[in-house]
Amino acid sequence: MADDDAGSGRGESDFNPFANMPLFGDLAKALQGQGPLNWDAAKQFAALASSGGSVGPGGVALPAGGEANVDPTVRIAFERLTPIAEMHVRDVTGYDGPSARLELVTPGVWAQRTLEDYRPLFTDLAVSLARPASGDGDDAAAASAADPMMAMMAGLSQMMAPAMMGMSIGSMVGRLGLRAFGQYDLPVPRTSGSLLVVPRTVDQFAEEWSLPVDEMRLWVLAQELIGHTVYSHEPTRAAITSLVQRHVGAFRADPSSVSDKLADLDLDGDDPMSAIQKAFGDPEVLLGAVRSPEQVAMAPVLDASTAAVVGYVDYMVDAVAARLIGGDALRIAEAVRRRRIEAGAEDVFIERLLGLQVTPALVQRGKNFVAGVVDRAGESSLSKLFATATSLPTPAELDAPGLWLARIEL
Repeated sequence: MADDDAGSGRGESDFNPFANMPLFGDLAKALQGQGPLNWDAAKQFAALASSGGSVGPGGVALPAGGEANVDPTVRIAFERLTPIAEMHVRDVTGYDGPSARLELVTPGVWAQRTLEDYRPLFTDLAVSLARPASGDGDDAAAASAADPMMAMMAGLSQMMAPAMMGMSIGSMVGRLGLRAFGQYDLPVPRTSGSLLVVPRTVDQFAEEWSLPVDEMRLWVLAQELIGHTVYSHEPTRAAITSLVQRHVGAFRADPSSVSDKLADLDLDGDDPMSAIQKAFGDPEVLLGAVRSPEQVAMAPVLDASTAAVVGYVDYMVDAVAARLIGGDALRIAEAVRRRRIEAGAEDVFIERLLGLQVTPALVQRGKNFVAGVVDRAGESSLSKLFATATSLPTPAELDAPGLWLARIEL
């Protein structure tokens, strides 16, 4: 046996538990070369989750009743309101850059575009989770040698990890698409220059809360346009993007999370595809990851930057809404911010993944910071937040706006 091993030229690291199992061997070949994250699976499960549909022949998503395009009359209404909202946003914020191109999309299109916009971040996540922790490789090799079944499960987990990652991310982003008003519901830069708004969600929210629909549309347009102004400042865009990328790339894998999910998966029911979608729609499949010391160290800095951006956007949206909407502005703001507090699992997943946990406490810190700056130096001083890559407040400055003003004015 030792001679055979020597002649094969293979070491323990090349052990293939599926060598004598044609079915698994073919599956392994099919999954080879897909990289750390299977994007076909991510897109498919995003389509499923955002449409409530099912899977047909060849794995093609079949939406439940089809996802209707945005009604032309709704498009006309938004196109009429957008210049009005933009005029007031420019006046209040002082923004004088190019206009954003508004795109009205369905939840399904929002989900697909979000996958593409966040693709670099999700790829960094997959790479970081594929990286074994120190000593794990030696432990796994020893365990495989002692227990062939464990070796097979470990090999299956490794083989399926990219597809499972795609399923989980796709399901979460697809479900998030059913709640999203626009692309800046989370304060993170996007790669596209367009401004995505989901009219169906906006109008449904207005109906549920008995809000005037045009006023709700104006409020969302103001929020999205102000988000656009924030990330039109390249230093701010680069600073936030760098922090988020560092956070996402610093996850550490829990080696048992994927294999445990495989072991618990019940495919004997009436709808195995539904069981798969439900299982991998659970954010803990991904977030069984271990929070690393690097993430713990950078969390206060990322929290401070996020709070400042959220505080600024909320302050400016309130100012624009007071002009555009009048008496209903406060009612809309309260309803939207209550919705933010009542985030679902999909919101929590994305926030934890990106390190942007927009908690009530963080929102309040941002609000207090902006109010403190305005009280001391006026609204015009808020523009200094976006002047350079280091203009956003430090954790200490967030809770002491005077310190931030002193540093910025030096």
